[in-house]
Amino acid sequence: MSQYIQFEIDSGVARITLNNPDKLNSFNRDMATELQNLLNDCKTNNEIRAVLLTGAGRAFCAGQDLAEVIPGKGEPPKDLGQTVNFTYNPIVIKIRELEKPVICAVNGVAAGAGANIAMACDIALAGQSASFIQSFRNIGLIPDSGGTFFLPRVVGLQRATAMMFLGKKIKAEQAQQFGMVWKVCEDEKLIDEAFTMAKELASLPTKGFGLTKRGLNKSFFNNLHQQLSLEEELQKEAGYTYDYTEGVNAFLEKRKPEFKGE
Repeated sequence: MSQYIQFEIDSGVARITLNNPDKLNSFNRDMATELQNLLNDCKTNNEIRAVLLTGAGRAFCAGQDLAEVIPGKGEPPKDLGQTVNFTYNPIVIKIRELEKPVICAVNGVAAGAGANIAMACDIALAGQSASFIQSFRNIGLIPDSGGTFFLPRVVGLQRATAMMFLGKKIKAEQAQQFGMVWKVCEDEKLIDEAFTMAKELASLPTKGFGLTKRGLNKSFFNNLHQQLSLEEELQKEAGYTYDYTEGVNAFLEKRKPEFKGE
């Protein structure tokens, strides 16, 4: 049983809830390790076909638990590069390389690494009271957890720079306008709506979603010719899947398809 994370599988959906509410679900090393291990399980467990990530209490995640990285009196500064390397980089990579849909339900504040992990997910929904803040500037640090990668690609360089330099709180409605979240939900309906979406995705051709995600990841780096070649390669792979055959047969037979994610 995880100490800092709640985990359950329901209708093909792995529900991962960050559960350190007294510290607004801030990450310590143990919590990060637990999340990394659960993401590994989501990759290998065929029962899991989609993932829902959210937080317990009044926050999604407030970033790093600073108590863990502040040096003691008389001690030299801690190597924060090591913290990023062992804590956040693996989480972001595992989310992006998990070839299953990952839905994030942002309840309350998403600050620092919490905001950037939410953006690393495939689709983010936010409660009306949710907010996003690039809080790194308040302690003289740089945005990590993929923030300098994803945020300018999502909102544009000017907005990303302003958010990082000014540290202004971005409320849910503005985050939706900027393209940071897909939908804003009433707070009390957020988890239900996010789970309904995840459950729907879990019932669909998730192998195809995984290949789509692989293509999207590569699109950050490929030129047009490279991306067209990749699409050809991925489409070839998709054409050999069970779900493709089932989808075509269901269409021809005028029935609802029964996808397996294979």
